[in-house]
Amino acid sequence: MIVIKNENEIELMRQGGKILAGIMEEIGKKIASGVNTLELDKLAERLVFNNGGTPAFKGYGDKKNPYPATICASINEEIVHAIPSVKVIIREGDLVKIDIGMKYKGLITDMARTFPVGTVSAKAYELVKATREALNQGISKIKAGAKLSEYSMAVESYARSFGFLPVHDLVGHGVGRILHEDPIIPNYHWSGKDLVLKENMTLALEPMINEGTYKIKLGADGWTYLTQDDKLSAHFEDTVVVKKGGCEILTR
Repeated sequence: MIVIKNENEIELMRQGGKILAGIMEEIGKKIASGVNTLELDKLAERLVFNNGGTPAFKGYGDKKNPYPATICASINEEIVHAIPSVKVIIREGDLVKIDIGMKYKGLITDMARTFPVGTVSAKAYELVKATREALNQGISKIKAGAKLSEYSMAVESYARSFGFLPVHDLVGHGVGRILHEDPIIPNYHWSGKDLVLKENMTLALEPMINEGTYKIKLGADGWTYLTQDDKLSAHFEDTVVVKKGGCEILTR
């Protein structure tokens, strides 16, 4: 069931999204060669709690293997959901993807960014730029009365124009009262029933774009998704609220 938010809920998500964007900015400043990803997680958790929020990811999922951290910190061929660790050291030339969700006054916002570390390869730089802009292209299609497929086709078309492919098995989602609400939001054109967007839907839009194949594999930890061919992947995500003339981005 798709949850339409009321104005009070949207205002709380607006406040939370602004805080979350600030937290992401602080995390980004600490990303450098020689830093381990657990340091970033500890910083993120401290900032979330200091700003009156709680981590949306920590404890999420199967009770037998709940997600143990505040952020996902995925590097290079890791697409999403990599668990921060003191053993994972960031190096020059890496692509570091930070995904973070926060519950603030009962409402959740969710966002992700890809950070190139130092000097990266030309292909890596192009992938990051294309993924960021693919999200922007998709966002430009979001408005009340539009079809969800317009977003999906815009993302895929832009990625493909650079020779890159969106992941198929991982998608965006509704967000707000819980982390993953309906609808699911593919970043590629799919066959099946379309959805007409309505005002005050809140959506987490998140293209995951691969350098090579769109196919993925799951790591031994049961959380980390990687590209099947071990080539690079980039990830950008924003929480938005659908409006009549477009949408409002809550996490910028």
